[in-house]
Amino acid sequence: MAKKIRPPKAAKSRAVKFPKTGPGELLTLLDFVRYALSRFSEAELVFAHGTTDPVAEAAFIVCEALHLHPDQFESFATARVTKAEAQKILGLLEKRVVTRKPAAYLLNKIYMRGLPFYVDERTIVPRSFIGELLDSHFSGDSDAALIDDLGSVTSVLDLCTGSGCLAILASQTFHNAHVDAVDISKEALAVAAVNVADYGLDDRISLHRGDLFVPLGDAKYDLIISNPPYVDADGMADLPAECRHEPKLAFDGGADGLDVVRRILDQAKDHLTPGGGLLCEIGRGREMLEDAYPNLPLLWLDTEDSEAEVFWITAAELP
Repeated sequence: MAKKIRPPKAAKSRAVKFPKTGPGELLTLLDFVRYALSRFSEAELVFAHGTTDPVAEAAFIVCEALHLHPDQFESFATARVTKAEAQKILGLLEKRVVTRKPAAYLLNKIYMRGLPFYVDERTIVPRSFIGELLDSHFSGDSDAALIDDLGSVTSVLDLCTGSGCLAILASQTFHNAHVDAVDISKEALAVAAVNVADYGLDDRISLHRGDLFVPLGDAKYDLIISNPPYVDADGMADLPAECRHEPKLAFDGGADGLDVVRRILDQAKDHLTPGGGLLCEIGRGREMLEDAYPNLPLLWLDTEDSEAEVFWITAAELP
């Protein structure tokens, strides 16, 4: 489901009291980011929900409180904050520290590839590497393109769609494609429906509730993408407080983390067109997956923040 990256180790939660700080002490956006960094560090927060470091998370919270896109932070970094705005920012920072909820849940928003998406606790906070790969490996201008003619892709399947973000990004990459998005969670699909409607894509993206390929019958696709649950038993036991606010179903991949991935691999060929392919994120499970399928010629793809956590395989290469 849509970056369930490897879960960070849990940190001990500390109660942090926020002082009654106002515009007299904190004046600019940059002041509030600096203040947030101190509070985040003191509370030993974990960052893995769309922002991977405390600076990015602080800037995200500050900008959202002021109705600014995160890309606008530098332009307004030295702008002064009003008293009402200051209290709003401080209230969000306090909730982030005290509740340990991901900032995306506090703000009901997350950005993927620069685009905003609605999110709440009915679905995992989307943070998949596949979004970047859709840009880097499915572009007519890319030497690393996995599909030469993007216009030839007329059908895409997003398995474990969660909030629907990857389905929406795929629809923008493959302009001629209809996208089917599947999830077993009714609650997650309700969130996905909000995002699909927000982007006006009801005619191009169809949402299906069910277990992987079950609700699709014998449908075949030019491309299947999936960011399924892939956290193993040890990882589940060690999830940080932030991740425990997210649906367990979106993480739990069984004892070795590959229960769902195996099922996708075993069934994908029946749902791919002859020239199609499967793009699947599995976290740190490369070694175990290669041991389980020693004869599969999996192509491992890297991104700016990951190494060999997503694989690609064509329909012709699947057994």
